[in-house]
Amino acid sequence: MPLPAEIARQLTEESIAFVQRMGLKAEVLEPGFVRLLAPLAGNQNHIGSMYAGALFTLAEMPGGALFLTSFDSQRFYPLVKEFNLRFCRPASGDIRVEARLGAEEIERIQAEAERAGKAEYRLELQLTDASGTVVAESRAIYQLRAHAR
Repeated sequence: MPLPAEIARQLTEESIAFVQRMGLKAEVLEPGFVRLLAPLAGNQNHIGSMYAGALFTLAEMPGGALFLTSFDSQRFYPLVKEFNLRFCRPASGDIRVEARLGAEEIERIQAEAERAGKAEYRLELQLTDASGTVVAESRAIYQLRAHAR
């Protein structure tokens, strides 16, 4: 059973020390949909735009947040298998990312992980500023794995 939103929010924002230090906020956590925000404040690089590591973290976290809201953490856990981030323009403000997994895709992933012990899911995301301008694009392969019984 997926976790309640408040527990998923706490785990998303506070369970990884780096994520907590950067001030990442889980704005929406629903089954199959998450929206996360990274503030510019505290995450600037040497030219005043958002540090690449903060952008990477913001792009990578939706895979885990979707796991928390969509899958049974008692039976499964997520891993990042592959990740690519393309920078499009400097991020000069707070940055958001949204990620979705449809109900059929969630069912497929879980059924495959139950049957084979693991299943892959892909996320292609856009990181955007307040005006909707894309500052980075990510492509990732995550793996849902069954806990050993």
